[in-house]
Amino acid sequence: MGSGKTAVGKHLSRILEMQLYDSDAEIERITGVDISFIFEKEGEDKFREREVEVIGNLTLLNGIILATGGGAILSHTNREHLKNRGQVVYLQTSVEQQLERTKQTRHRPLLHTTNPEQRLRDLLTIRAPLYESIATLTVSTDHRRVHAVVVDIIHGLGMTTHSKLELLKTDEHSVH
Repeated sequence: MGSGKTAVGKHLSRILEMQLYDSDAEIERITGVDISFIFEKEGEDKFREREVEVIGNLTLLNGIILATGGGAILSHTNREHLKNRGQVVYLQTSVEQQLERTKQTRHRPLLHTTNPEQRLRDLLTIRAPLYESIATLTVSTDHRRVHAVVVDIIHGLGMTTHSKLELLKTDEHSVH
């Protein structure tokens, strides 16, 4: 949450000329309602069931970039699909940076609490080891531009080509 996955995913998708899918957006497209509504009406467990199905289907596609919601990692099935069907990039972000990036949004149901900072710390304590256990590559996004994160991903995954390097040299965006 607040790692920059949408901005990084869009930028990476454009440079690599690969289709970007966002599992949360896909769930919203299929259900016709936003994630907050699903959490409110059906609860987190039902949302997670939908998430497993969507990620299972999306990880069968080849040559795509998939951005998942932060909690997708909680499911053993999702972890197996992600790890075994592609390369996983963990966008590592501090709680302080997450707070800064999410403070203006209302569509983060897990942060609808009196202490969002503690909630983020609790989530990170549980999720970080899971992210690390399946990550092909870990890249920090704290105080970094989208461009720099994307360069690290492309280099870290060994995807550099001359034409992609030219795009990387000329393109700058902020993660925020």
